[in-house]
Amino acid sequence: MGMYSACEKAIDLKLDNVAPIIVIDGGVNDLNENQIVRISKTYNFTEANRFNSVSGAKVVLTAGDGTVLNYAESVPGVYKSPKFKGKPGTTYKLTVSSEGQTYTASSTMPKKVILNLLTFKNFTLLGKTREYVTVIYDDPPGVPNQYHSIIRFKGKVKFDVATDDRFNDGNKVNDILLYDLKDMVPGDTIAVEFQCVDKAVYRYFFSMGQNSAETQPVSPANPPSNFDNNALGVFSAYTSSSRKALVK
Repeated sequence: MGMYSACEKAIDLKLDNVAPIIVIDGGVNDLNENQIVRISKTYNFTEANRFNSVSGAKVVLTAGDGTVLNYAESVPGVYKSPKFKGKPGTTYKLTVSSEGQTYTASSTMPKKVILNLLTFKNFTLLGKTREYVTVIYDDPPGVPNQYHSIIRFKGKVKFDVATDDRFNDGNKVNDILLYDLKDMVPGDTIAVEFQCVDKAVYRYFFSMGQNSAETQPVSPANPPSNFDNNALGVFSAYTSSSRKALVK
């Protein structure tokens, strides 16, 4: 009994709460739509997992061609631009002012690569054969490309992964997205958004994937944000190509 008490005392952890940190997630794409920025704060360990919205921020987008757009808060913590279509090759700077602090990030929109086709393939992973969705596209030769693929089902993000063309430069690429489709039934529709992103954004989403991987080799860490002033999150200027497929 005494040994058990000693062990119990040894693992009595003290979880210190830390000061909240601002989190900014936003993007500009090449579609003519309201571009979105979400601003929140981290919460203490003891608080519920929720969107801890930050209201009253000033959000401004500046493009390399001189365009300036002011965002308006639509609901708490969510800021929208007027309808706007980004241009590949243009560098965009997002400036967020909140509670006396200013945070900036820049991102350059890459050239667009079209998602040609979605197919389904059986793939064996860890001894189990499952069906997965596969994205097919033509990688442009001679230039580095980074991609961010997002699976949505019934409007909700189910899976995302960041890839690059280090081993596929200039090829017709078939990338298997390792999201198990076992919960889907024939007749369901799966949607994939295929984004071309810059290197800093790729590193952010790749790090996010490493942190959430089931075979994670190291302790999770904050992914490398492209914002200054110690903000978390990412700002991405990206092209978007989407397709849907029917589960059979």
